[in-house]
Amino acid sequence: MADSARKKSILVLGAGELGNEVINALCNHPKRNDRNITILLRPDPVGNPDSATLARRDLVPSLQSRGVSVVRADITNGNEADLSQIFSKYSTVVGCTGMTSPTGTQLKLAKAVLAAEVDRYFPWQYGMDYDVIGRGSSQDLFSEQLDVRDLLRAQERTKWVIVSTGLFLSFLFVPAFGVVSEDRGSVIALGAWENEITFTTTQDIGKAVAELVLVDGEVGGLVHIAGETASYEQIAEYVEKEKGSEIRRELATVDQLDKELKSDPDNGMKKYRAVFAEGKGVAWPMEKTYNARKGMRFCGAREYLRGL
Repeated sequence: MADSARKKSILVLGAGELGNEVINALCNHPKRNDRNITILLRPDPVGNPDSATLARRDLVPSLQSRGVSVVRADITNGNEADLSQIFSKYSTVVGCTGMTSPTGTQLKLAKAVLAAEVDRYFPWQYGMDYDVIGRGSSQDLFSEQLDVRDLLRAQERTKWVIVSTGLFLSFLFVPAFGVVSEDRGSVIALGAWENEITFTTTQDIGKAVAELVLVDGEVGGLVHIAGETASYEQIAEYVEKEKGSEIRRELATVDQLDKELKSDPDNGMKKYRAVFAEGKGVAWPMEKTYNARKGMRFCGAREYLRGL
C-alpha cells in the first residue's frame, strides 16, 4: 500500500457490540471523506458453521456495500509477527475486541501495533480508569491493561488514545451484574448508595471514537467520556420513576462482596462487582469529559431505560 493511501487507512479490530458501533459511526461521519475503512474478522471455522459464523457471513455484504473492506485474521491464536504484518498497512488501528479475549491478547496486539509502526492506536481499554484502580485489584485482568499502558508510554513512535468510557450502559441492566434486577423491581448498590459509577452506551462510544479518529487527530493519551455519572441512589430513583412504583433497595457492602469472591475466586462477574464496590477509578465528572467539551449529546441512564 502506498504511503499516501496508508495515511488515510483505518483498521477496526472486531465486529462485536462495540466494533459494529464504531464502524457505523466512522461510515456515517461527515468527515469520513476518502478515508479507507477496513474491519478485521476472524476466519470462519472448518466444518458446520455456528450462529456467530453465520452472523459474520451475513455482515460482510452489508459492510462492503458501505465501502468497508474485510480482512481475516485470528487475533487470539495468531502470532505477533503475522498480526504486525497486517497492521503495517494501516495508519490507525482501533481495537474493538477484548471482552472475552484470553489473557495476553491485548499485550500481544499492542506489541504487534508498535512493531508495525502504526501512526495511531486505540487499544481495547474502554471501561474504567485502570491507572486509578491500580494493580492488585479484585479483577486481575486489569493488570494486563496496565501492562499495555506501560508499553505504550515507554515509546514515542505510535500515538495512542485510551478512551475511558466507564461501564457499558447496557451492562448496568444485565441481571448477572447484580445492580438492577431483571424485573427492575430492585436495585442493589455496590459498596455504598453514594458511590458513583460512570457509564456510556456503545453507540456513543462509537461516536466519540469516530470523532477522535476523523477530526481530532492531534489528541493523544487518556481521554474520558461519559453518557452519565450517577450514584446508585440516583439509579434507583430512575428505575423507580420509570417503573411507576416503589422498588426494593439493597446494599452489598465491600466486605460482603469480598467474601463472595473468596468463595468463588474465578467468577469474573464477582470480580467486577468487588472492584465497583471499592469506588476507585469507576467514575469521573461529566464536565471534564471529551464529549462535554465537544458539545456531543450522549444518552444517560433514564433515557436508556425508556427505550428498554
